[in-house]
Amino acid sequence: MKILLKILFAPAIALLALFVWLCMGLLYCSSFVFGLAGTVIALLGVAVLITYSVTNGIILLVIAFLVSPVGLPMAAAWLLSKVQDLRYWIQDLIYG
Repeated sequence: MKILLKILFAPAIALLALFVWLCMGLLYCSSFVFGLAGTVIALLGVAVLITYSVTNGIILLVIAFLVSPVGLPMAAAWLLSKVQDLRYWIQDLIYG
């Protein structure tokens, strides 16, 4: 019975490993691009805050925080770690 579970869950574990590997590469590239975009938006937000409108400047600064590597990419990294935890949990349960 245990060997049947190992054979049955091997493709699922391999697919989860491939998915995590692919998403990590995508997350690395997107964090770099979002970091540059966040810097540009933050500089624009400070300029708008000083020269034009306080409300619009604060809105731009909040968007810059969300786009920065501390915002949405960090949430994606947390979610990806949970997918990897699921993979390890299945792997430990079946192959343990």
